[in-house]
Formats: sequence, C-alpha cells, structure tokens
Amino acid sequence: MVDRVTDWQTDGMCRGNHAHLFFPPTAFEKKDERERRETRAKAICEVCPVLADCRTYALTLREAYGIWGAMTESDRKRALAASAGR
Repeated sequence: MVDRVTDWQTDGMCRGNHAHLFFPPTAFEKKDERERRETRAKAICEVCPVLADCRTYALTLREAYGIWGAMTESDRKRALAASAGR
C-alpha cells in the first residue's frame, strides 16, 4: 500500500531546485529578503497540483516551519486560531 503523505509529497513543485525557497536559511535573513523568498515560494504553491493536500497536511500536523500549501508559519497560526474560534 502506498503511503498517501509520501505519495502527494513526491508530486510537490517545491521539490528539487526550488526547495531553498520554502524554509528560511540557517543564517540571518532580512525582512525584505524573507518577504521576497516567501512570495516566490507561495507563487510556486499556487500552481502546484498538490496545494490542497499540502495545506491540509500542514494544518493538521501544525507544521511549525516553512511554507506549506502557500501558507507561512504566521498564516497557519492565524488560520488555526480562526478555526478554533468558530
């Protein structure tokens, strides 16, 4: 049986040459650099065939780092807080 998580992740457009855009560098990153990196990553997510699966995964597991499903850490925190307030 194929693991669904592994299955969708192999189809993500974030794999390969663009992977560096989805997580902050290990060194200091200026705010404007972070915003540019995140904008580029989100643009890739928006045309990715597994956007919905990725977003659901990140929200369900409360993924703490990186861009997942076109959402930053802050985006996910806001979405989770909003859904908890319903």
